[in-house]
Amino acid sequence: MDRSSDRSTSSVGRTLDKEMDLVEEAIAMVADGGAPRIVLGGLQFGEALLTSAGRMASEAGVRLVPLWMPDDVGADIAVERIADD
Repeated sequence: MDRSSDRSTSSVGRTLDKEMDLVEEAIAMVADGGAPRIVLGGLQFGEALLTSAGRMASEAGVRLVPLWMPDDVGADIAVERIADD
């Protein structure tokens, strides 16, 4: 039985969960007025988080802005207030 594959999958899951927690906390902080903008850099799964976290951001009245990395290696994420026009 190949346990290294199980450990790798488990590690990916933990990293994804931690990064989602960071995005959720940034959404909450911007939505509550604690900051006008937060940039989350160095995310391993930033691009993958955009869809699910985007819904959450929209419901909270903020937006996610992907900050695309060179060479198509993913995205950091900025969380911003949606300006009242």
